[in-house]
Amino acid sequence: MTVRPYRIRAREIDERDIPAIVALLTKGFPVRGSAFWNQALGVMQRRSVPSGFPRFGYLLECNDAPVGIILQIFSITDAGPAPVARCNLSSWYVQPEFGCYAALLVSQALRRKNVTYSNISAAPHTWNTVEAQGFSRFSQGIFVTAPALSFRSPGGDFRLVPGAACPDAKSNPHERELLLEHAQSGCITFWCITRDGAHPFVFLPRTVKGLLPCAQLIYCRDVEDFIRFAGAIGRYLAARGRFVVLVDANGPLPGLVGKYFEGKMPKYFKGPDQPRLGDLAYTEAALFGI
Repeated sequence: MTVRPYRIRAREIDERDIPAIVALLTKGFPVRGSAFWNQALGVMQRRSVPSGFPRFGYLLECNDAPVGIILQIFSITDAGPAPVARCNLSSWYVQPEFGCYAALLVSQALRRKNVTYSNISAAPHTWNTVEAQGFSRFSQGIFVTAPALSFRSPGGDFRLVPGAACPDAKSNPHERELLLEHAQSGCITFWCITRDGAHPFVFLPRTVKGLLPCAQLIYCRDVEDFIRFAGAIGRYLAARGRFVVLVDANGPLPGLVGKYFEGKMPKYFKGPDQPRLGDLAYTEAALFGI
């Protein structure tokens, strides 16, 4: 008998790969099912991707059949002093029998030196591996709060308006686009209008352990903004059935009623620009609900 040799390569995913990729992701993450992955890849098909970057990410092939995958969500943020290229890594999976080739896939996916990569859902058993790949934590844990119980007063007049509204105050066009796109993915978006401008907020509806409805802070300009308007934000979310909010943090958040959980849902980055707390825009959490 003639044994066919392995022909291994890593390459960018294109749209023709989608059916095979859905099957591979369903095998690697069966709890989510093929319908979930079809929807997630549909989001990636439709969204605008910065020029020169992959739309879907990379796959590992053996004899032209996908055996490994890393989804990548690229974005450019210009909310700060200068534009920053970012990439959220999602849904890493390599079939066990091809695990020795995983480094080839990772090296291709992480080869851009001017991009800041993030991994926001690393499972505990992968933390050592992620850190060995050069990633560092930018968030050590989660602060769980009931913001409606905050008694801190922001001072001055302010009001909350839906994210789809065009704010009648100073705002960033990039942030308006961000709110509109995240609303399409099922996030709760709104502006807090004050005399000094419009402050954007994005929250992802979640259910903890299948029982407790809550919201995860996806985007604000600064976590201090969330703390400043916590009472009003809490009431706004409570009216939508979300009484508890999850906030990435490196310790307790002064002025909020809640509890900090060290080591819960840590988040990692690798690259030139450390992500700030309070910004999970254009990540698997915001776009896929992972």
